[in-house]
Amino acid sequence: MDRVTAPNQVSPVPPADLPTTLGELRAAGHRYRTVKQELRDNLLARMGSGEDRFPGIVGYQDTVLPEVERALLAGHDMVLLGERGQGKTRLIRSLGALLDEWTPVIPGSVLNEHPMHPITPASRALADSTGDDLPIGWLHRSMRYGEKLATPDTSVGDLIGDVDPIRLAQGRTLGDPETIHFGLVPRTNRGVFAVNELPDLAERIQVALLNVLEERDIQVRGYQLRLPLDLLLVASANPEDYTNRGRIITPLKDRFGAEIRTHYPLDLDLELALIRQEADLVAVVPEHVLEVLARFARDVRESPSVDPRSGVSARFAIAAAETVAAAALRRSGLLAGAGAGAGASGSGAGSASRPEAPVARIGDTVSVTSTLRGKVEFESGEEGREIEVLAHLLRTATAETFRARLAGLDLSGFTALVAEGGAVETGELVSSAELLRQVGTVPGLAKVLDRLGLGDAPSPEEAAAGIEFVLEGLHLTRRLGKDVTDSGRTVYGDRD
Repeated sequence: MDRVTAPNQVSPVPPADLPTTLGELRAAGHRYRTVKQELRDNLLARMGSGEDRFPGIVGYQDTVLPEVERALLAGHDMVLLGERGQGKTRLIRSLGALLDEWTPVIPGSVLNEHPMHPITPASRALADSTGDDLPIGWLHRSMRYGEKLATPDTSVGDLIGDVDPIRLAQGRTLGDPETIHFGLVPRTNRGVFAVNELPDLAERIQVALLNVLEERDIQVRGYQLRLPLDLLLVASANPEDYTNRGRIITPLKDRFGAEIRTHYPLDLDLELALIRQEADLVAVVPEHVLEVLARFARDVRESPSVDPRSGVSARFAIAAAETVAAAALRRSGLLAGAGAGAGASGSGAGSASRPEAPVARIGDTVSVTSTLRGKVEFESGEEGREIEVLAHLLRTATAETFRARLAGLDLSGFTALVAEGGAVETGELVSSAELLRQVGTVPGLAKVLDRLGLGDAPSPEEAAAGIEFVLEGLHLTRRLGKDVTDSGRTVYGDRD
């Protein structure tokens, strides 16, 4: 997804051919539109052209996005309900891309006032006195998005504004908009403003948003400013908190035009697509390993040992893929060091001239059970068993992937490797060359690698990853035995 530029970043430089005065703007045929009209028109234009309306949003095409589009077309403020890690904030930020790339503003206006529609007394007076000579500036859409994470210490002044005593001391009268230091919501006038985790906002602060949503004005320190704010207000909330009476005041809920429920990826392919899109991988992670992690995340969500109310974030699978890639890179680095030491002494397994490329194996997934347990909220009866639960679910996901990928293949060539007391040793610090030397030529290996998507000419590291996956799958389906040595190596042998 195209990431929305943060509001505190410097705005891009506008093109030189844009109008510079109100008269030139009128002559160019520009017409004033509200933010919601602008969003509606641009959304319809993208629909007509077939352009992707929400680039980078995965898994919502047939569920959430149609509801969002209906809300935008209706001009409704909306609240997105969903457990953590369902992409609510990502979706909200993508709305800014539906705004015009450049919009005219009155230079120096804190409220980003449109030159054809000034709202403060000072701007109206300036427009009346200058007429068509009113100078205008241009604001990029990346600067028209505001966001606030709702926290208990958020104040009305943060969101709406407060009286500036210095301006009062300068002689301005109380009630003059010039005496107000505007908060985040008015400063996002003519844009999209988001309140993340709305239930965490204190109820007395929620009251301050009532007029913004319905009457489109603001109240500060007991007096009312009739400033017709023009913005789309979007909020996110966890349904557990949202349905807890008193956490969001009823009048505020009533003022949102649309309530949209988000969800985790509905099927495995969408989960995989999300991992591929979002994970920043420092090593090659084969498709079958990514599938194991995607199934693992889904199994964790469905586990009775996990608290379903908190959910299991999509970031869980993404972080798992990044951790597995890091484990592969660590192996590559350590083997390079071992090779350098062996090369200096003139012997050892690491003396091969070819360095180990970082390619993840199924054994690397074990590391995620300890590093990611903090991302999961377990039921109270599972205290002390968190890693055990995750390890079981990981084995289940590995077995599911093994059956899905390699069902129907003759794997007798792999079981023959350990017949009559033979064994295959692998592990975190076993190089691909060492593993391949142990197994030699295996009947059926080419078909296995093809099923795993490793191609006709896999690298030694990819072949080793495929072999280790088959060995682990055969163990999990009770066709091979497995022991872990004190040094951390894994030995696959006959079950007897």
